Amino acid sequence: MVSKPSEPVAVKILIAGGFGVGKTTLVGAVSEIRPLQTEELLTDRGVGVDDIEGVEQKTTTTVAMDFGRITVRDGLILYLFGTPGQDRFWFMWDELSAGALGAVVLADTRRLPDCFPAVDYFESRGLPFIIGVNCFDDGYDYTVEEIREALDLDAGTPVVLCDVRSRAPGKRC
Repeated sequence: MVSKPSEPVAVKILIAGGFGVGKTTLVGAVSEIRPLQTEELLTDRGVGVDDIEGVEQKTTTTVAMDFGRITVRDGLILYLFGTPGQDRFWFMWDELSAGALGAVVLADTRRLPDCFPAVDYFESRGLPFIIGVNCFDDGYDYTVEEIREALDLDAGTPVVLCDVRSRAPGKRC
């Protein structure tokens, strides 16, 4: 009897977090395909609406989503959906999270409170998530335990330190 190859398993993972934390960068760094990115230039229309404190050098923003793909192994594919980080685009999170198996919440130690809304979102919906701490060069050096305490995370929530700019370190998220 000849066995048929099994169908590949596709898993949807969200990449979420505050504005300017590195979601687009992570999807771009780890995706094996050219990522779909919906970045637009920041304009004066966001003044007074978007909080750019701590990321004043940022010139673009995601207005819909980012999309990438990683083949973990033969038959297992991760589809990555990066969410927009600005408050005014959060209405899209419900659509993006439909069918997701889990999420990565990126955190920036320079602006840890910016990831609270994403943590609250996934906790309230019972969607499993990990915290990926993007280790910026000018960020603060906190231990995993200090970050876990600051974010008031359950003991079972994984916290990993990563650099989303590079493929291998980014995949640790």
